[in-house]
Amino acid sequence: MTASTSAAGGRDTGAQEAGYEPDPRRWRALWVTLVAGFMSLLDVTIVAVALPTVQRDLGASPAQVQCVVSGYALTFALALVTAGRLGDALDRRRIFLLALGGFVVFSAACGAAPDITLLVAARLAQGLAAGFMAPQNSALIQQMFRGAERGRAFGFFGAIVGISSAAGPITGGVVLALASGAQGWRWIFYVNVPIGILAVLLGRRLLPRTRRSGRGRVDVPGVLLLGLGVLALMYPLVQADSGGLGRLWWLFPAGAAVLVVFVHWERRLVARHAQPLLDPRLFSTVRGYAVGAGIGTLYFVGFSGVWLVFALFYQHGLGFSPLRSGLAVTPFALGSASAAVVSGRLVERFGRLLTVCGLTGVLVGLGGTALLLRFVPLDVAPWVAAPVLFLGGVGGGFVVSPNITMTLRDVPVRMAGAAGGALQTGQRLGATLGTAALPGLFYLVLGRGHDYRGALVTALCAALVGMAASLALAVFDWQRDRRSSRPRGKCPDEAAHDPVHARHT
Repeated sequence: MTASTSAAGGRDTGAQEAGYEPDPRRWRALWVTLVAGFMSLLDVTIVAVALPTVQRDLGASPAQVQCVVSGYALTFALALVTAGRLGDALDRRRIFLLALGGFVVFSAACGAAPDITLLVAARLAQGLAAGFMAPQNSALIQQMFRGAERGRAFGFFGAIVGISSAAGPITGGVVLALASGAQGWRWIFYVNVPIGILAVLLGRRLLPRTRRSGRGRVDVPGVLLLGLGVLALMYPLVQADSGGLGRLWWLFPAGAAVLVVFVHWERRLVARHAQPLLDPRLFSTVRGYAVGAGIGTLYFVGFSGVWLVFALFYQHGLGFSPLRSGLAVTPFALGSASAAVVSGRLVERFGRLLTVCGLTGVLVGLGGTALLLRFVPLDVAPWVAAPVLFLGGVGGGFVVSPNITMTLRDVPVRMAGAAGGALQTGQRLGATLGTAALPGLFYLVLGRGHDYRGALVTALCAALVGMAASLALAVFDWQRDRRSSRPRGKCPDEAAHDPVHARHT
């Protein structure tokens, strides 16, 4: 970003903040949202290490036990945009607290499930609650913070996203190690209950209230169209282990067609000055939003599936326990956490360049890890790879939170929930694709020669392709910022005309 761009952006930001009065409790309130976000994202990956135990204890089939993971991811993604829009139209605080309470209840139901059918049903409900909670997190950050503080807050949020995804295997391993026995897996869900109850109590006290905007009508046709489109795209992916990609391939073009109809419908609502579920002008007018959403989606294609591949390699290839397997990838989580917190302070200065450097670090770190695990003797390979994996984690910490900040920085606060929901929907789609494709590729290579090293390297290289595409988009946006001296665009009908957030603009 050039100096002129930064200066222009600074003038614009200052104009927006003229009437902004910071809530003295905003930093304590932030930690409530971060804890809730950590739990919801951790539950995407933490269950994976317990699946063999769940299968034995409940007598489930492989397809049934896979639904424990994929069902959560599916309902999580389906709820995001609708939940974000409801938060914008009604009350983010109320929806957040209700969703968090539901997440706690359904976590307890998962832990108490007597059979696989009820466990899957509880996981579907738990994912739905997480999907309603997630977009309120980013929207509340935009509501409570401005300027450099917003960058710092998103830095913490990005750290949570990175840590929760990478820490799932080790956290699950620790819980299983402490709660030994055939039913120790239940504590993976029970651990959410006391933490969630405390977060609800603190949230009721600390989170800011919002007045209804008078824009409370929900675009029901848009909800149905978007839900059907996302479901059609995701369902074959979550059924990949049971042959869903080959059997349900026709859902991909069907889902794409439904999403085209959805876009047409939303544009029609905007032309009629009605309230759409997801305003298309976010992608066409708010500069950086569409590119940022693409960067996040492509990054999560590679990022999310990598941890399942590492777990398969360490546990099946090297005979590691779930705990030891999680410890082997801990350097990435540590690097990601440390860098993400710092990145929140740097994003206002370096802009998209920070994302470019971060993606480069991830490519170097994971690529170097793949080479070391391929050629270094197996008894020392995890130790030798640890510093390089830490480097990749540092790069990852400079990707997620700066990208969120750059993508959402010019979104009107009245649209923050829907915009954050759409951004996270893309990330969930990318994550679902990665978690379906990369382990599948790992097993494909393994089946040809029982070469665990070769399978690992092939899967990691496939992950790096998605991350390289994400880097290409980031470089494009960075170069565009350098060439342009004008500030980033504003979405029409800015929030100054919205009584809920007029004082913030």
